[in-house]
Amino acid sequence: MAVMQHPELNTRSRHILKVLVENYIHDGQPVGSRQLAKSSGLDLSAATIRNVMADLEEMGYIRAPHTSAGRIPTSQGYRLFVDSLLKVQPLEQQAFHILQDKLSAERDPNSLIQAASSLLSGITQLTGVVSMPKRNPASIRQIEFLRLTGKQILVVLVLNRTEVQNRIIQLDEEISSADLQQAANFLNELLVGKNLKQARTTLLSQMREHREEMNRMMLSAIELGEKAMAGIQASQVEEDCVIAGETNLMEYDDLSDIHKLRDLFTAFTKKRDILTLLDKCLSADGVQIFIGRESGYGVFEDCSVVTAPYQIEAGHVGVLGVIGPKRMPYEKVIPVVDVTAKLLSVALNARTEH
Repeated sequence: MAVMQHPELNTRSRHILKVLVENYIHDGQPVGSRQLAKSSGLDLSAATIRNVMADLEEMGYIRAPHTSAGRIPTSQGYRLFVDSLLKVQPLEQQAFHILQDKLSAERDPNSLIQAASSLLSGITQLTGVVSMPKRNPASIRQIEFLRLTGKQILVVLVLNRTEVQNRIIQLDEEISSADLQQAANFLNELLVGKNLKQARTTLLSQMREHREEMNRMMLSAIELGEKAMAGIQASQVEEDCVIAGETNLMEYDDLSDIHKLRDLFTAFTKKRDILTLLDKCLSADGVQIFIGRESGYGVFEDCSVVTAPYQIEAGHVGVLGVIGPKRMPYEKVIPVVDVTAKLLSVALNARTEH
């Protein structure tokens, strides 16, 4: 989980901010100085706490809503809380056993994805989301050309470790076996290790930027490479995600505005923004948390998104997570997301071994 840098706060200010955030998450009501004086555990007067709160407000960690003398956390305040004040609790044993039982390796992968989304929603009482597993982009391991006739060439393209694709291409002019071997050597040096999209981009940029410097063999090799790549696709799973518990968000006052709800439900229906956000987390190491605008999408301005990647040994990876209001109980949600991702990985891997 990436930790952001925050202006230095003294121990007392950090403690008061922590208590204020915890109170607001629990009650959903703005927190006043008298309430903090009672629940902070510090021997401080309400006046002293008001001074600390004024400093926190000036630094952007808390704000006053229109209708109350109390204060609520800002996105910046939640971020500091999550990064350095929060104590994440171990997942409750009951929740662990429910996850373990339901995510059975005997189920087919689609059922496992559906179950994971429903479990995330059911345990957290928020919205659960799981992207369908996708392959890491297939990378080129080797390119070979075999001369069938003077102008007809067999292209052998080896992707990753196991995928081999063959196609026959027709040339405008005859080419010798020696020139074909030279072209293959040139392309292997240029493209091995790149995925198909990167390979096509490289070929185009070579033609565009270095055409004047290239000899005939190099130009022929580039043209051969372009013909070899045309129409070849690595097998892909259609992008999609499974969402459960959307209506849970209607229970939170923070998201009760009808316009906000409408925009959220539109995002859940179209899925494009959610898929793009989940894609950002594919290469993440463990749990990631987006608070408010950190997601990059205005529709999630009043939400937090907690995600973690899962993986299948064959190279398919996906992301799961929970979407809810910024005042979600992070100490409970984070372990649910983390453990669900790990158990889903185990279940899917066990399934692929059968």
